[in-house]
Amino acid sequence: MRLTSDSITDGAPIPSEYALCVPDPNSHATFAANRNPDLAWTDIPDGTKSFVVTCIDVDVPSAGDDVNQEDREVPEDLPRVDFVHWLLADLPAGVQHVAAGAYSDGVTPGGKPGLADGPIEGVNDYTSWFAGDPDMGGTWKGYDGPCPPWNDSILHRYDFTVYALDVATVGLSVGFTIDELNATIDGHVLGSATITSTYTLNPRLR
Repeated sequence: MRLTSDSITDGAPIPSEYALCVPDPNSHATFAANRNPDLAWTDIPDGTKSFVVTCIDVDVPSAGDDVNQEDREVPEDLPRVDFVHWLLADLPAGVQHVAAGAYSDGVTPGGKPGLADGPIEGVNDYTSWFAGDPDMGGTWKGYDGPCPPWNDSILHRYDFTVYALDVATVGLSVGFTIDELNATIDGHVLGSATITSTYTLNPRLR
């Protein structure tokens, strides 16, 4: 498979319009346009019946003691974990393109409700990040872009991946998790392709 995009480039920074947050000189970070990027895929394996799209930040700090704290940075050598930004499943085999802004265009406090029909969206990890926040807490579904700690010492890498499956549906409901998705597609992936782009809010790294 081959994955291309008019919005993002492999190995290059993600433009701010596809991020949840952008740098702010007074508050370190403020909300951005939060549009999903354009993605298109070709060289589809024979037997493909549906597609799954994911976006995972693979560089999230495993501990929060230094996250977004003044006068310090999150250490470069701190172990990193995954943070889910996008889970989209049951895209029909005839669909080979996701338009920019088609699944997210702006920040929705408490998270987007999910699509009414067609492909299904899973939860992203802003659900846990904003848990307990009276203004932003809720179940965050679909795409919400990068907003890494503004004092992290490393660039975060974001893997945008499209999977071709040999089943027409993953058999999950709206609001599914990454663990549920991985368990369901195990043994059904015919091929995949990834674009890895970067993002940071740290002025030193920008």
